[in-house]
Amino acid sequence: MSTPDTEADGSADALLRRLEWTVIRRLDGLLQGDYRSLWRGSGLDLADLREYQHHDDVRHIDWNVTARLQQPYVRQFTEERELSAWFLIDLSASVDFGSDLRTKRQVACAFVGVLAQLLTRHGNRVGALIYGDTVEAVIPARGGRLQVLHLMQRISRRPDTAGTTHQATRLGELLNAASRVIRQRSSVFLLSDFISPPDWAMRLGQLGRRHDVTAVRLYDPLEMSLPDLGLINLVDAETGEQLLVDTHDTGFRKRFAAAAEAREATLRSALADAGVDTLELATDDDLFDAILRFTEMRRIRSSLSSGGRALRHLSELKVESR
Repeated sequence: MSTPDTEADGSADALLRRLEWTVIRRLDGLLQGDYRSLWRGSGLDLADLREYQHHDDVRHIDWNVTARLQQPYVRQFTEERELSAWFLIDLSASVDFGSDLRTKRQVACAFVGVLAQLLTRHGNRVGALIYGDTVEAVIPARGGRLQVLHLMQRISRRPDTAGTTHQATRLGELLNAASRVIRQRSSVFLLSDFISPPDWAMRLGQLGRRHDVTAVRLYDPLEMSLPDLGLINLVDAETGEQLLVDTHDTGFRKRFAAAAEAREATLRSALADAGVDTLELATDDDLFDAILRFTEMRRIRSSLSSGGRALRHLSELKVESR
């Protein structure tokens, strides 16, 4: 296995430099250094308790102590110096599909490059598990630019095997491996198109109870609906099975769209059951806009969650005081 100390691949370095100019610098201006909004729920150790003061974050109120002393108290934290993030990367054959300029694999490579660079330049560590037909590599968490390039190389260099015969993708294997490998609480990003038997949702939920997990769903717009292209040859990327279809047939296109919609509903339900945050990332998406949508979603969800907890506990305290 190669290491991050090997010479950086020119294409990975060029892509990372391009991402630094087109995405990362723009994110810096909008996040204003608050990059930890991307890594909710980790990196903090309890240090002390003190009385609540105006403008304190209500999420830090210790409700047990508050109830006993009848006076609001907040937790004070010290930040861990290191934060670990892991990328669980599905590189099965279906991820090599793309109907326009980019494949799902290329989108995954760019996403990993941006987030890994944001993390490592603040002294944190990133690692990865690479999945093809099985878990093919575990890249230990390390810091530095060479580690970012190493991850991007491993994603981009794996041979394109679309159209050849493979085993069906089983994301459960990848998630089981992640549970064994990632011991310390971390931010975990699962990048996949989720074209897999539905045995992964329970395992994803289990992983989410220990780590801060985000599912990054990769897809191509052509997987949702087919345009009128006449006779075309459809190939299953993982089995190699081929089927000649007439996309000029309106009925066929409607059946295809209905099947895609049903698949979407099943996937969204499974992700909701797992209880993890989800980022939808299409091959024609602007990566900068997609990450901004994601950070805003997390801020809103965190605010709603903390507000709900605060209102619930305050109402309980009022009942107890009567």
